[in-house]
Amino acid sequence: MKIIMNIIRGILIGVANVIPGVSGGTMAVSLGIYDKIISSVTGIIRHFKESMVFLLQLFIGMGIGIVGFAYAIEFLFEKYPFPTAMAFIGLIIGGIPMMLDALQLDLRRTHRKAGIGHGIAFLLLFALAVALPLMGTGTEADLHTVGIGTVVILFFIGMIASATMVVPGVSGSMVLLILGYYNSIISEITGFLDSVKALDMAGIGHGFAVLMPFGIGVIVGIAVIAKLIEWLFAHYRALTYSAILGLVAASPFAIFINQYKAGSLSFSIPGVIIGIVLMLAGAYLAWFLGGLGSQD
Repeated sequence: MKIIMNIIRGILIGVANVIPGVSGGTMAVSLGIYDKIISSVTGIIRHFKESMVFLLQLFIGMGIGIVGFAYAIEFLFEKYPFPTAMAFIGLIIGGIPMMLDALQLDLRRTHRKAGIGHGIAFLLLFALAVALPLMGTGTEADLHTVGIGTVVILFFIGMIASATMVVPGVSGSMVLLILGYYNSIISEITGFLDSVKALDMAGIGHGFAVLMPFGIGVIVGIAVIAKLIEWLFAHYRALTYSAILGLVAASPFAIFINQYKAGSLSFSIPGVIIGIVLMLAGAYLAWFLGGLGSQD
């Protein structure tokens, strides 16, 4: 049962990482497994078997979510933009009570009260998460030809994107969009899968040339940022939770800003009703899975 639930959590995190404006880190926090992910990554040498089993289950789910949703994302946001956005906003909202509980628990443990510093951390990171989607230029990188320079750039793009995927409230796919690589990477993923199905060796080779350096960069970026976050939790836990809450609280705004810039923000009475229902369902799902995650 635990394996299945971890795979489901991984699917939700993977899907969140594909959508600009939605943070995989936020989803992990909402599902109650963020701390466990960070400790598993940073403690993989000390607790190799336990960490690898947990991370492997998540990675299987993330792979399913990323691959499956890479095909579905254009259709859902083109045909049902508002209900789709509301579903993910619900998943985000459902985890906020758990984060507030964690913040209050740490404040009680250290016999402190929330102060100005916590408020400043919240507001600064809230502003950052809102500002990021406003910075997109709309231009896309051309990955049809891959040389040494492109491989190096893809490695660092992977590092940047993965680092922001780990940070709650900061959308890695949004950062890719800002840097001009989002649509190109999504296209390469679907193109690579299509080439595998068609046994197109040229397409498979091109996909490897693009996705491998990007994937290596993702792994390196996750390892680096996980160490930083572990240090922050060890020394400034309550302050870090305040900052994360700011990022998470801003995520719904980031989602709608991105939809508005894409010209897909539209409303209808049935769409609004369905969106509200999906938001409530998403909030309940995040609360339910988060409760299970806190018991693991």
